[in-house]
Amino acid sequence: MEKDPTTIGLSRDLIIHPGETLEEILKDREMSQKELAIRTTVTEKHISTLIKGNTPISVNFAKKLEYALGVDASFWINLQTNYDRELLEFEELNEISKEELAIIKPLKMIIEFLERLGMMSSQSNVANKILDLRKILCVSNLLAIPKMTYNAAYRAQIVSNVNIDEYVLFAWQRICEIMTLDIKTEDGLNIEKLKSKLPEIKQLMFANVNSIQKELTKIFAECGIAFTIVENFRGAPVQGFIKRTDQGKMILCMTIRKAYANIFWFSLFHEIGHIFNGDIKQKFIDFESVKGNMEEKADSFASNTLLNFTDYKEFVNNGDYSLESIQEFAKNQGVRSFIVIGRLQNDQQIDWNKYSREKTKYKWLKTNE
Repeated sequence: MEKDPTTIGLSRDLIIHPGETLEEILKDREMSQKELAIRTTVTEKHISTLIKGNTPISVNFAKKLEYALGVDASFWINLQTNYDRELLEFEELNEISKEELAIIKPLKMIIEFLERLGMMSSQSNVANKILDLRKILCVSNLLAIPKMTYNAAYRAQIVSNVNIDEYVLFAWQRICEIMTLDIKTEDGLNIEKLKSKLPEIKQLMFANVNSIQKELTKIFAECGIAFTIVENFRGAPVQGFIKRTDQGKMILCMTIRKAYANIFWFSLFHEIGHIFNGDIKQKFIDFESVKGNMEEKADSFASNTLLNFTDYKEFVNNGDYSLESIQEFAKNQGVRSFIVIGRLQNDQQIDWNKYSREKTKYKWLKTNE
């Protein structure tokens, strides 16, 4: 295994073996190693190898030192524990391969996000960032990520080429789990209650933008779903993530790619459609640009929930796409005008640049386009 100088953290010389402390105490008391050996009923060789740092202080010997020197056994046990931990960290830092170090580059935005959350230190060197990522992502080596079944599920979903970085995607999913960890929900997914909440969810597009996420989290929690909006990152072109945790908790995470409100609301109802359609077993990752039968059904649910199918068809047949007409139709449908404009643009009824001033962007989260 090749090593890299950037992996060197704490100097090996600064890791103090308990034997050095024992040697100092013996010198202060003018006690020979031979006398300590007699007092503790061990060989003089054992004392010598311990002082040289070649032998650990066992719990049994710590107790003997308590009797012989009047220094509590817990003191020696703690010294040994700290030494073992620091030595392990030193060895870990110096055993990080160049291959694992290379993963830092694609995870740059993930790391910056975790630093903003206070989960990683911006002052850490590269090697320590690797160790922090191992803890956060729950793997002993980042190179194991592509091999994990946790990360393999998305491959079965992809029916077209999608630009995905496995490490970024894995980290994004883990962030979703972390950010929903403390959200309290009702026990079990309640589909009927979620259905009854659809009008209330729909009305939130009229609410103050800064209260939307909080209110959505509250509504979904009542239905047994931990909901949050998570920043998106290059390498994870995801619009939604649904998972049932090992504890049976359902989580739903959304991103705001490009931050457009009409895309957010359509994507939200799209994810709800997946839940209603039973597309999730253990987890479901919803990628942008991936099409298939499940996606078409979820799209259909979102479209027809936001705008009544028959009413929309009649509106299109009338062919009046003036702003006044769009606003009136949106009012009758109980949605914001940007929903109608986005639908007409998607259906190629109007140009993408038309009514650009009517488009709304949500900026309560930083987005990486």
